[in-house]
Amino acid sequence: MDSPKLLFSNADLKQLIVPLVIEQTLVMLVGITDTMMVSNAGEAAISGVSLVDMVNNLVATILAAVATGGAVIVSQYLGHKNQKQANLAASQLYTVSLLTSLSVTFLCLVFNKQLLRGLFGSIDDDVMGAATTYFLITSLSFPFLGLYNAAGALLRSIQKTSVTMRVSLVMNLINVAGNAIGIFVLHAGVAGVAVPTLVSRMFAAICLTAILSREGGEVRIARHEVVSWHRDVLHKILYIAIPNGMENGFFELGRVIVVSIIALFGTAQIAANGVANSLDTIGITVSRAMNLAVIPIVGRCVGAGEYGQAKYYTRKLILMSHLSIVILGGATIALLPAIRLLYGLSDEAWRLTVWLVVIHEGVAMLLHPLSFNLPNTLRAAGDVRYTLAVGAFSIVFCRLLGAYLLGVVLGWKIIGVWVAMCVDWVFRSTFFIARYKSGTWMRIHLV
Repeated sequence: MDSPKLLFSNADLKQLIVPLVIEQTLVMLVGITDTMMVSNAGEAAISGVSLVDMVNNLVATILAAVATGGAVIVSQYLGHKNQKQANLAASQLYTVSLLTSLSVTFLCLVFNKQLLRGLFGSIDDDVMGAATTYFLITSLSFPFLGLYNAAGALLRSIQKTSVTMRVSLVMNLINVAGNAIGIFVLHAGVAGVAVPTLVSRMFAAICLTAILSREGGEVRIARHEVVSWHRDVLHKILYIAIPNGMENGFFELGRVIVVSIIALFGTAQIAANGVANSLDTIGITVSRAMNLAVIPIVGRCVGAGEYGQAKYYTRKLILMSHLSIVILGGATIALLPAIRLLYGLSDEAWRLTVWLVVIHEGVAMLLHPLSFNLPNTLRAAGDVRYTLAVGAFSIVFCRLLGAYLLGVVLGWKIIGVWVAMCVDWVFRSTFFIARYKSGTWMRIHLV
């Protein structure tokens, strides 16, 4: 008997992945540019922005988890050749994304100062002032971010990543240009980078929603279905979204708590953490793109019942991630002396930044794809409860407890915190590999 035709040719993979890599590169470059621009407003400003960005990342991962839930269901319906249900699931994803993002925005606006004081109460007053301003303005962008994430996930499910890439390009140009005007022309400090974030996300959400609302698309958003309530479809989306959101929420909340520990070590260490976080994204840019590609690829394979192909593509994408981190992570470390010229940091803050980048990129070469790409194969098949259990346990007992023991008790400070992150990756990789090899994920059926 002839083997089944591959669902994705090399040309299909290239069409899907290359725009994702470009898009993630844009996100990485904008993050680094933002950090460099804010660093010129002083260490208090960059510290305030880096602290709030940890909270914003927590919100972003929750919204991304909702989008992932919808993308998994839509991809499986498409693999199952059920166009009508795919369209309905796409519209209902918009419903969930909008309700979730509006609720989060309301909470962040009403309890703005309480949240920041509760998480980072020990920081200096000038850092808190910068953080409060930045958080208020960026909170207004969450509804647009939620819709942008949902639209992007849907377009990835139909291999239309070139569309999201082009919109992302314009969005990031708006952001960078706005930052330059806000920082260097208007001298608006953190507000100068917060407002462009809001405007750029508004633009992206409106553009992608308009594209998905057009007649004749492979997946279409219908307004009457967005404002309706289809319990069975919503249940499928939330079956993926809730555990995935909880897992990612635990992960980002863990990072926020870790940063609150770092805040005990002084402004220089907070600034080093913020700059290192932005530089670290260089090495894992392609791996992040692969992370986004796994969901639609494996989701379609699972929907079509082609589990052998799901495993084939998983191995292929993970190998590509490993190779990319070796190349990009190595280049980042080699170029650190030149990168130093771009940042207005003290010698102490930069010395710590170098250590953190070397630790991150070195360990990421071995473990990042196994810690983050591999569990997306499990999620795409619906095996979300296992990934939640592993992720939550690892965050609490490896990253948080490890950060406290190594950073505070043993006095390693920020270096100890980042070593605890590496321990977290070891734990996650070990248990995700075991689950993948067990084949349990292949016995879960959602559609």
